[in-house]
Amino acid sequence: MDINKHIIDQRIRKIRDDRPEWFTEDKSEEEKKRNLSKSFLILGIASVLEIDITEAYDCVTEGGGDAGIDGMYIEGTIDYEFTVVLFQSKYHFNLEKAYNFPDNAILRVVNSIGVLFNPKKDVVLNSLIKPKIEEIRSLIMDGYIPTVKCILLNNGKEWQQEGNQHIANAKFPPNQVSFSHYNHEDISKQLQSTKPINESISLNGKSIIEDFDFKRVLVGKVSVAEIGMLMKRHGDSLLEKNIRKYLGLNKNRVNQSIQNTLLNDDRRKDFYFFNNGITMLCSDFSHNALMSENWQLHIKDLQIINGGQTVKTILQVISENPRVDFSNTTVLLRLYEVSTDDTASNTLTTDITIATNSQTPVDLRDLRANDSLQQQLCLAIKDLGFEYLAKKGLGSSSSTSKSIPSSVAAESIYSTWKRKPQLAKFKRRELFGKFYDDVFKDINGAQLIIAVLIYRHCDINRKKTELISKYRHIPYSNYFMAMLCSELILEQQNIQINGLTHVNFKEVRACWENNKVAIYDKANSKINDALDKLYPEGIIDLDPRRLSATFRRGDLLLELEK
Repeated sequence: MDINKHIIDQRIRKIRDDRPEWFTEDKSEEEKKRNLSKSFLILGIASVLEIDITEAYDCVTEGGGDAGIDGMYIEGTIDYEFTVVLFQSKYHFNLEKAYNFPDNAILRVVNSIGVLFNPKKDVVLNSLIKPKIEEIRSLIMDGYIPTVKCILLNNGKEWQQEGNQHIANAKFPPNQVSFSHYNHEDISKQLQSTKPINESISLNGKSIIEDFDFKRVLVGKVSVAEIGMLMKRHGDSLLEKNIRKYLGLNKNRVNQSIQNTLLNDDRRKDFYFFNNGITMLCSDFSHNALMSENWQLHIKDLQIINGGQTVKTILQVISENPRVDFSNTTVLLRLYEVSTDDTASNTLTTDITIATNSQTPVDLRDLRANDSLQQQLCLAIKDLGFEYLAKKGLGSSSSTSKSIPSSVAAESIYSTWKRKPQLAKFKRRELFGKFYDDVFKDINGAQLIIAVLIYRHCDINRKKTELISKYRHIPYSNYFMAMLCSELILEQQNIQINGLTHVNFKEVRACWENNKVAIYDKANSKINDALDKLYPEGIIDLDPRRLSATFRRGDLLLELEK
C-alpha cells in the first residue's frame, strides 16, 4: 500500500467537503470523480506554487475549451520577462495500482503551447482561460519574453518514452520551455517540509572555520555528488528559506549554463571556479578537529539559503547522467552557524538570506513573516475574527473564507487604499521587496480585512459569464474595480482611510456586505466612462490584447482621477 496516495486522497476529499461552492453536486459517480479530480488539481497547484488553496483555485482553467490546460499561473514581469506555469492533471481512483502519466496528454499540452503563445493564432477558449491567454499575448505583443513551465500532475508515475518523444519533437528552446512531473509523493513531502533537517556532509580538502561574536562560519569545498545525494534525500525541504526558490520552476539561462559545465569533460573539473557556490544556515555544526582535512560535518537545522538553482540543477544532471563520475567535481560551500532561539537571531537569519540573494528580484514573503509589522497584523486580524497567513502554505487544505494569505493582503491593499492596481497585478513578486514599505505602511487590521473583502468580491465577479458578456473589461479590470469600490465605501461612510479602524470595523464591513452589489455597479460605470474616453470608437470590437494592456498602464488611472 502506498500510504502517500491515501493521505492525498483523504486530503482532496476534505477540500471538496470544506469548499462545496467550488464543485458541482455529486449527483452521479462520474460527477463525484470529476469533483475529486478537480480537488486534486487545486491541491497540486497549491503545493507546487506554495500558495493557499484559495489562490490555487483561482488558477484553475479546466473544463470544455481549456486547450488541454487544467490550470495556469502567470508571474509578474521583470526586465521584459515573465514566467507562466501550466498544469495538466490526471487523478486515478484505484490507489493500489501505479499508473503512468498518459503520453497523449503530453502531446495535447505540447500542441497547445504552440498555439496559445502565438498571438497570431486563433483558438476557441472557455471563459476561465481566455482572459489569461489574452493577458499573455498582450505581454508578448509588447515585447515581453515568456518562460513556460509545464507541471504534469498525477498520483502515479512519470510518463514513458513516447511522452519524451512528443516533447523532443516539439523542439522548444530548453531555456524557455520545460516539463516536470509532480505527484502525490511530492505533495506529501511539501506538506511535511517544515520538519528540521539534521544531516552529515563530507568536505573535500582543507576548510576554514572562524568564530566571532558568538557565531561560526565555515568555508570549504564539497563534491557535487554529495550535494546531489543531499538533495535526493530532502528535496525542496532544504530550500525553505531560499527566497529564489521559485526560480526552480523554470530552466532559465543560468541553470542551462550550470548543466553545460557539469556535462563538459574539459570544464567539469573547474566547476568550483565558475560557480558562485552554495550558502547554508544551521543552528549547530561539529567535526573532528583532530583531522586536518576532509572533515565529516554533523549539522543541525540545515537550510540552503543561496544556491537553490545550483543544487536543483546538480540533482537533475546527476539523476539524468548516472554514468558520469562527479566525485571530483566540487563547489564552494559557506556554512553559517546562527542560533534560532531568539528574535535577534531570526532577524539576522532573514538579513543574511536577503543579502545573499540581493542580485535578483525575489519573493520575500516568508522572510517578511518575522517582521514586527507582519506579527502585529496577525494579532490585530485575529482579534477581528480572521486568520492572517504570513507564510506560504500555512493555510493548507483547512483554509476558509476568513483565512487571508499575506500575498492576497498585499495585492488587495496596493490596489485599493494605495491606488496602485496596475502594480498590484503585474509586480506581485516585488510587493514584499521593493514595494514592501509602501504597501504595508500605516495599515491596520481593519483596513487590511476590508481591502481583502473588496478585492475578493471583484475577483469572483471577474469569472462570471453573465457579466463578461455585458462588459468586455470584466476579466481584466478586477484590480481597478477594487480600487474604485474602496473609494466608494469610504465615501458612503463619509470617512478617510485613516478613519477606518477596529472601532468602526463592524459598521464598515456591514455597509460593504449590504451594498457591495450597488457599489460594484457604480465602480463598473466609472470604468466604462473612462474606457469610452480612451476609446471613443468603443471597446466592442477592440482587440482583447489591447484591452488587457489598458489595465497594465497608467493612462487609465489618470482618466479615472479626472
